[in-house]
Amino acid sequence: MRSYGTIKRVMVTGGAGFLGSHLCERLIEAGHDVLCIDNFYTGTKDNVAHLLGHPHFELMRHDVTFPLYVEVDEIYNLACPASPVHYQYDPVQTTKTSVHGAINMLGLAKRLKAKILQASTSEVYGDPQVHPQREDYWGHVNPIGLRSCYDEGKRCAETLFFDYHRQHKLRIKVARIFNTYGPRMHPSDGRVVSNFIVQALRGEPITIYGDGSQTRSFCYVDDLIAGLMRLMDTGDDFTGPVNIGNPGEFTILELARKVVAFTGSKSEILHKPLPSDDPLQRQPDLTLARAHLNWEPSTALDAGLQKTIAYFSQLLAKA
Repeated sequence: MRSYGTIKRVMVTGGAGFLGSHLCERLIEAGHDVLCIDNFYTGTKDNVAHLLGHPHFELMRHDVTFPLYVEVDEIYNLACPASPVHYQYDPVQTTKTSVHGAINMLGLAKRLKAKILQASTSEVYGDPQVHPQREDYWGHVNPIGLRSCYDEGKRCAETLFFDYHRQHKLRIKVARIFNTYGPRMHPSDGRVVSNFIVQALRGEPITIYGDGSQTRSFCYVDDLIAGLMRLMDTGDDFTGPVNIGNPGEFTILELARKVVAFTGSKSEILHKPLPSDDPLQRQPDLTLARAHLNWEPSTALDAGLQKTIAYFSQLLAKA
């Protein structure tokens, strides 16, 4: 593909979503032309409204389960619902988005000889029996559970990426993204950080599933996006998969208490039964990311939560 000097033409599928919109911003700031692709199933034009007048930004409504014919140098494939509420609403379509979407984007990259990055997930590890999770761990996944449409869809997408790499010499990158939070999360997407913040700001009970002892590692969105861009910029000899996340591990109960404290809420904590296949622990081993990307997150959970709470405070004030 032809690039104009150092300016790349970069396509971001799912570009109007939580992560995608932040990635589009950073790519434009880096001086690239950005084509944002989204079918607005979970993404929203509001997330990229401030970019619409920018001369280096273009927005296209398209579903990646159908082929796409454009001319770009790099592809970030982020298209897929990422929260249980959304990906379990239409599980067949979720699997199609991961699998058919990967096939279509890989086919496009093959035709263009473009570099392509897959946004995979820590969910490929399932309910892990190895802790923290390293990239050489194959996972402990229920292939027929309620979360399987997402877990197995992403696992299949990884398979396709590596088969295209081996069979067609495609330049691929695979990132396994751990829990990420920050401004532009959907207020009703069911993810734990947004759930807790919205409930606290509204003075509603904070809903914890199980006893709250299950752990997660929370990465602030700015750190995550920097990791993805570092991965895309690595040499062709490094494909990943590589974990991108924050290794700081917190119980869900700890997170709830932090949110209550930072919002000044009087919300009580309400315990409900644990959902099926909910992982008991999740923490990335960042050895590969540090060695190959020279990257690790820098935003502490307290600081990131305060920024995210400020965003949701403004959002709910407008509602």
